[in-house]
Amino acid sequence: MSPTEKRRILFICTHNSARSQMAEGFVKTLYPDSYEVFSSGIEPSHVNPYVIKVMTELGIDISGQCAKNVNEFLDRKIDYVVTICDQFHASCPSVPGGKTYIHKSFQDPSMFQGTDEEILEKVRELRDEIKDWIEKTFDPRLKKDKKFADVEISQGTI
Repeated sequence: MSPTEKRRILFICTHNSARSQMAEGFVKTLYPDSYEVFSSGIEPSHVNPYVIKVMTELGIDISGQCAKNVNEFLDRKIDYVVTICDQFHASCPSVPGGKTYIHKSFQDPSMFQGTDEEILEKVRELRDEIKDWIEKTFDPRLKKDKKFADVEISQGTI
């Protein structure tokens, strides 16, 4: 891979409605010159409106993103296949073009309960947790030995 070639990341979660959408939005915004990024799910639904709102609060517009099925990516070469929920990780189909598999679990925002403001606050906390992890894991300025400290990693198919 040439130094100017972007690495490809595929974030995968169950519905591709929240966690994977936030991760895609952060990488596109923070590291546009380093990565080509996608997200998908095994049971895609719609982008969670709470997630759109809390990302907009940081100046990141993901309202144009849509939920996609992981099958759309099975024939693509992907440098990092990142599962970010336990349900998908446990039942993960192989992504044949995947080079490195990373797993990091985050809470499922579809399980958050309460008033709209209480749910928004929990989604903000999740958003900030995902942003922090993205910065520690994918910042191209970090040395490789500083990345991937708190994740499960495997090479090739899982």
